[in-house]
Amino acid sequence: MRAHGNDERKNLTRMPRQGAIVAVLAIAGMCSSFMFTLVVPIQSKLPELLHASRDDTAWVVTATLLAAAVITPISGRLGDMYGKRRIVLVLMATMILGSVIAAFSPGIVGIIVGRALQGAVVGVVPLGISILRDVLHKDRVDSAIALISATLGVGGALGLPLSAFVTEKADWHLLFWVAAALGSVVFVLVLWIVPVSVLRTAGRFDYTGAAGLAVGLIGILLAISRGNTWGWFSVTTLATGIGGILVLLVWGWYELRTKEPLLDLRVAARRPVLLTNIASVAMGFSLFASNISYPQILELPESVGGFGLSLIGASLIVMPSGIVMMVLSPFSGRIARTVGPKLLLILGAIALMAAYGFTLVLSAEVWQIFVANVLIGVGIGFGYAAMPMLIMRSVPQSETGASNGLNALFRSLGTSTAAAIVAAVLASSATVVDGVQIPSSSGFQASFVLGGVAALLALICAAFIPTRQTFEEKHPSLPE
Repeated sequence: MRAHGNDERKNLTRMPRQGAIVAVLAIAGMCSSFMFTLVVPIQSKLPELLHASRDDTAWVVTATLLAAAVITPISGRLGDMYGKRRIVLVLMATMILGSVIAAFSPGIVGIIVGRALQGAVVGVVPLGISILRDVLHKDRVDSAIALISATLGVGGALGLPLSAFVTEKADWHLLFWVAAALGSVVFVLVLWIVPVSVLRTAGRFDYTGAAGLAVGLIGILLAISRGNTWGWFSVTTLATGIGGILVLLVWGWYELRTKEPLLDLRVAARRPVLLTNIASVAMGFSLFASNISYPQILELPESVGGFGLSLIGASLIVMPSGIVMMVLSPFSGRIARTVGPKLLLILGAIALMAAYGFTLVLSAEVWQIFVANVLIGVGIGFGYAAMPMLIMRSVPQSETGASNGLNALFRSLGTSTAAAIVAAVLASSATVVDGVQIPSSSGFQASFVLGGVAALLALICAAFIPTRQTFEEKHPSLPE
């Protein structure tokens, strides 16, 4: 059996399509992250475009967030059980359907339904990373993971100016047709290039666990994302938030006692996995704090302390962070192979702290915001590359899809929390100018401090992650 396994590995190293597999999964990752910046250029205009209240149009963003958070860990388990490529194709098809529904919809209901279906595509990235572990030679896995992880920033960074350009030159529904076309191309490429998954986890899918996780997450994320609108201490916010927490506590009790759980919480509770997931929350918060604060300060009029850039101009200043992530991906893989992903995560946290520290001291010129965004790109490029590597070194191969999905969920919790908290901070410091609320410099400073503190938390978590052998090295008797 060992000789046969070695022959299979040699065949994999000679597979001419390995580079193509990585490229296709990278394109899929960029498509996934593009969905989150798709409606940014029209977000402030949605009440007018959809003839609805601002409270109602906020669901255009919230629906995508909720769907992504719920579907990502569940799709990871489905990928482990029924084949990762198959589930990637299902997620892509769901995203295409959602894009077409939104493209044809003149009203808010169809847009919200379409955006919710688009959120399914977020599960493609953790599944793609798990596919890499299954099909690539071990010497290529780290670099490939770094590249796929970088697409989380690249897709958003490149997608923002593209979305801004489309909305300025054409009808806003064209955004959804672009998304549908991109999704269709990725679907065909995955079907053509990515091999069928042969590593499967036997057993029965935990429908009760999936329902419990969905209800609990929706409750918590609704409280976080809508707290600013509903009021943080309103009955609705407290009921959904506390209710979500209680449901997740009962869900955890159930998952520890069922024979075939949706997520193996004992694996998730291992020290390297737990600390990596906590660092993911902090990293996600730190990233999204910059996504909210930097574009706003760039677009504010000069008369109120901003730089007066257009949306496209601001996008071009923010865009280099994604390009830096892509450029650094091969170096991330080499660092991980040489010294391990723990140091990579530490370097990423330090770069994020440097970015926010730099901004707190120097933020009077556009070039200074540009430099800060480059540092953000370094931090997220290293940090996001390190986290799936740390996860996959600490879990059995049969758990990679679910474990990566859970890690992606924690990143989403970080970004959701940042969106709510930083927005609240900026709103509380705002002053009214010509009937419009304008965030003050103190509010921006506070948001930069919050981003830096989150990066510090990620650094502390990274420092305490144990440096150990991989799961397979610790359990050599298990089949490969």
